[in-house]
Amino acid sequence: MNIHAPLTRIKLLNPEHPNKSIGIINGKSSGLLNWNDIAYPQMYTLYQTLLANFWKSQEINMQDDIKQWDSLTELEQDVFLRINTQLASLDSLQTPTMSQVMDYVTDSSFKAIFAVIAQQEAVHNESYSYILSSLVPLGEQNARFNQAKEDPIVQKRNRPILDAYETFRRNPTPLSLFQLGVHSINLEGIYFYAGFAFFYHLARQQKMLKTSTMISYIQRDEMQHAYFMSQFIRILLTENPELNTKENIDYIYETVDHAVQLEKEWANYLLKDIKGIDLIEFEQYVEYLANKRLRQLGLQNYYPEIDNPMPWIHVFSDEMMNETKSDFFEQKSRTYSKVSQSNGFDEL
Repeated sequence: MNIHAPLTRIKLLNPEHPNKSIGIINGKSSGLLNWNDIAYPQMYTLYQTLLANFWKSQEINMQDDIKQWDSLTELEQDVFLRINTQLASLDSLQTPTMSQVMDYVTDSSFKAIFAVIAQQEAVHNESYSYILSSLVPLGEQNARFNQAKEDPIVQKRNRPILDAYETFRRNPTPLSLFQLGVHSINLEGIYFYAGFAFFYHLARQQKMLKTSTMISYIQRDEMQHAYFMSQFIRILLTENPELNTKENIDYIYETVDHAVQLEKEWANYLLKDIKGIDLIEFEQYVEYLANKRLRQLGLQNYYPEIDNPMPWIHVFSDEMMNETKSDFFEQKSRTYSKVSQSNGFDEL
C-alpha cells in the first residue's frame, strides 16, 4: 500500500464484495452492515456504549444556574463565556470531519460509529449554545463566538488540528487519515481539559452545577470518542504495516507533546487569575492525561508517571465514567460509573 496514494470514496453498495469487511480502509465490503458478522466484534460493544450515553441538553433545567449567574465575579463570568464558545468552536469542527472520514472507511461498523460520533458532537455544540442562551442575550453570544475566532492564543492552539483536518479534506490518503486520527485524540482527549477544569472548579464550590452536569456528559462522550480513535489508529497500523513506522510513531509522540504544551499555554493564559486552580498541578494533570492517551495507543508514557495530581477532579475523570470496557488489544477490563447528580457534584 502506498500511504500517500489517494483513498477512494467508498461506493454505497458493492454487491460483489462480502458483507464482513476486509480492511478498515482500502478493503472490500458490500456496504451492508450485519452487526452479528463484523471483522471486529468489539466495535458492537463500543457502539452500544455510545448509544447508552445518549442525552439532550434540554433534559437539564438551567434555572438554578440562571439564578446564580449574577453572583459570579466579573472574571468568572468572562472566563465562563470564553471557555464555552471556545469549546463550541472545537466541537463545530468534529461533526463535518467525522462525517467526511466515513466516506473513505471500508468497514461498515466503523462507519456507523463515526456517524454516532458526528451526531454526538452536534449535540455537544448545541448544548454550549443552550447554556449561553440561558445566561446571556444573543448579542453577547455572538460577540463571544467572534472572540473565539479572533483570539491569537486560541488560533495558535487550534491551528495544528485545523491543518491536519484540512489536509485530509484536500488530500485523503492513508497517511493524512492517520494524522487526522492523532489530532482528533488530542482534541477530544487533551484540549478540552482546561475548560472542563474551570467548570468543575465552580462545581466544587456549589456554583453552576447544572452547567457542570452537562459538561460531565460531554466529557463522558469525548473520552469514548478518543478511546475509539485510539483503537482505530491501532487497527489501522496493524492492518497497514507501511504506516507502522518509527517516523509515524515519533509523529504521535511529537504531536501529543505539542498539544500538551499548547494546552498548558492556554490554561496559563485563561486560568491564571482563577483562585483555587493550581496551574502547576494542572500542567501535571495534562501530562498525566497525555500518558493515558499514549497508553491507549499501545505506546509508552512520554512524561513521568504520576497519580492524578488533581484529586478533586477525580470524580469527573476517565476512571469514573461509563460501564466496564476492555482494550481491544490488551483485553484489560476497566470499570466506569456514570457521573450523575446523585453521585457527582454533591460529593465534591
